[in-house]
Amino acid sequence: METVFLKASTAAVATAAQTLQAGELVAFPTETVYGLGGDATQSRSVKKIYKAKGRPSDNPLIVHIAERHQLDAFVTTVSDQVEQLMESFWPGPLTLLMPVKDGALAPEVTAGLATVAVRMPSHPLALALLKETGLPIAAPSANTSGKPSPTKARHVQEDLNGRIACILDGGSTGVGVESTVVDCTGEKPVILRPGGVTKEALEAVIGPVLTDAGLKNATEKPKAPGMKYTHYAPQAPVYLVDGTSAYFQACIDLFRLEGEVVGVLATDETLAELKGDVHISTGQATDLESVAAHLYDGLRAFNHHEEVTVILAEVYDEAGIGQAVMNRLEKAAGHRYLRASAR
Repeated sequence: METVFLKASTAAVATAAQTLQAGELVAFPTETVYGLGGDATQSRSVKKIYKAKGRPSDNPLIVHIAERHQLDAFVTTVSDQVEQLMESFWPGPLTLLMPVKDGALAPEVTAGLATVAVRMPSHPLALALLKETGLPIAAPSANTSGKPSPTKARHVQEDLNGRIACILDGGSTGVGVESTVVDCTGEKPVILRPGGVTKEALEAVIGPVLTDAGLKNATEKPKAPGMKYTHYAPQAPVYLVDGTSAYFQACIDLFRLEGEVVGVLATDETLAELKGDVHISTGQATDLESVAAHLYDGLRAFNHHEEVTVILAEVYDEAGIGQAVMNRLEKAAGHRYLRASAR
């Protein structure tokens, strides 16, 4: 299959919409990462998403919409809490779990669950495309399953060229990590995946919000995308370094003594104090939003340094969007830590 590359324009949106309506796949930018879209009502289209990504079939997909009324076609009820959250954060990087109507969507979208994950992206190109199609669009991140999510069109090309029909190029995404996923179907709302809307922001609207224990050690069937499997990983193994700069340098030196070529993923301030083999910056330590925006690009950058055999990454405070940053880093590292306190 030849993958058509479209630069953002009105004509490009129309072409991409026609491609989706024909049951083919289109990668498109959102405010978080690039998504790989297919018609959520067609099993044929949704199966193509799983095949193109190499995604496990028990990992449910997020449905993207452009208009509030579209929910009526495939959701049974919308709770008062969900209404409050939609009013406050849609369009935006917030995904909400709602009860799904039987037969309204392709069964592969929900992976057999009784709920469906839905969001309304705020990226103008994504909204234009969704409005043009008039369809609910299932769209996980537009990368090969397990690799760092794409924040640029060229990242999509690196992973999916020849596997999908079309890439709609809207430049770099903004938030840089995926949407926050919240389950409001139980007695108390639960964050299933931290993301672009912080726990603190959610609680300012609806009060106390729980965090699912599976974020740290998911062993059950995932309730939402990204809960169970190792994700966001570059080719070289990643270790998270929790300690002082002196301890970080000692870890680098130890790996070098063992013959490893060490890549370091950290903020500018930390990198200035370290001597690794390949340094990739995540931005300024005082700006975690910037760190989130640069995280996936940084992880992917190591794949262009084939000499790197191990990557050591800085850890961050988990307040605000730091929770999402650390969630992605822990997934990339398979929860492998090097801790000064353990020595």
